[in-house]
Amino acid sequence: MTEVTFSRRRLLFGGAALLAASPLRAMAQGAGPSIHVLKDPNCGCCGSWIEILEGRGFRVTTEPGAGTLLMNYKAANGIPQEMVSCHTARVEGYMIEGHVPVADIRRLLDERPDAVGLAVPGMPYGSPGMGPESEREAYEVFLIRGDGSTEVYTSYAAG
Repeated sequence: MTEVTFSRRRLLFGGAALLAASPLRAMAQGAGPSIHVLKDPNCGCCGSWIEILEGRGFRVTTEPGAGTLLMNYKAANGIPQEMVSCHTARVEGYMIEGHVPVADIRRLLDERPDAVGLAVPGMPYGSPGMGPESEREAYEVFLIRGDGSTEVYTSYAAG
């Protein structure tokens, strides 16, 4: 049988290794971007989208809002009527409307275009939080410009 002894050097090295790894653990537990979501408190698909964000490292806060309150919030923050979906979020100064995939949100935050934000209008089946991706219908993520114009940011083919 091998006897293990702990020297001061081994103990310090082990402690330093744990300390170095702690930022990675913190990122996995939601130390990423903070995102605030205004949503109908009774909407299950919004909750599913939020779970996906949290699983990918976002720190999510939510606020209940429905009907006129939610629609006024969208309009006041530059979301055109034709881009509306079920929930609206704000992350680092950008608006995120609907079931936008995490990869597109991260790309937006990396590229930092001069824009209001991103939108997935409606609630396309298979978009994040709306059913299995393997059975999704084709949909597009739109970039919303400050003047209200939109352009396709990403296209997703049917699964």
